[in-house]
Amino acid sequence: MALLELNQIYRAFGGVVAVNEVDCLVKSGQIKAVIGPNGAGKTTLFNIISGVLRPDRGTILFEKRPIAGLKPWQIAHRGISRTFQHLSLFPHMSVLENVMVGRHHQTSSGIISSIFRFPGQRREEIEIRDFSMKELEFTDLADLAGVQVGDLSFGQRRMVELARALATEPRLLLLDEPASGLNTRETVDFAKLICRIRERGVTVLLVEHDMSLVMDISDEILVLNFGKPIAEGDPSAVRNDPDVISVYLGGAFSDVTD
Repeated sequence: MALLELNQIYRAFGGVVAVNEVDCLVKSGQIKAVIGPNGAGKTTLFNIISGVLRPDRGTILFEKRPIAGLKPWQIAHRGISRTFQHLSLFPHMSVLENVMVGRHHQTSSGIISSIFRFPGQRREEIEIRDFSMKELEFTDLADLAGVQVGDLSFGQRRMVELARALATEPRLLLLDEPASGLNTRETVDFAKLICRIRERGVTVLLVEHDMSLVMDISDEILVLNFGKPIAEGDPSAVRNDPDVISVYLGGAFSDVTD
């Protein structure tokens, strides 16, 4: 069943076309990757899906409901969460506090309840803390719950951002270059974690340059070049597509297929 449908998505910045008539279907339960050279429009496409940018034209359906033009918080409420290419965390807050931020949309207590610590507000905070701790356990960060994010390694901060995204209880998770900056061991562990996330019933759409990671975990791959789709299919089909090889990868698949 289609979870996300993009139809003829177009976005330009002045005279530069960033996303050019992109169609894309993401099925429920899939891990789907979007790849392409730098400047291909991958992050722009993510920004459009998550509401950071509006498309100039085209439609986006999530669970058969239109979301193009909604604000990011409204899209998050619908069940789409994301991580960013450049980490977006609060360095002077603890790991747990950063993840608790992801539960903000689940809160109902107002400022008065928070100031006077009414019983309902205290119960709500305990529930948010307990839920966030479960996500830290899932991402193997529970032992770091009280540590300031600014004191963590880059790889650990990547995991914190992922735990925060999971705390929103998404049905679709957008990962923008999640392996960027990770070493080989961290990348292998991250790939396993993405598969475990899918086992939880979360559909994953990722942008990634690490072709080994993409080929190992993806069910389908969409390839963009200058904002336009040039290939789409399972990893085997994309790996052998002559347009993909000539435009983007060249001989880069040799170490993936050996």
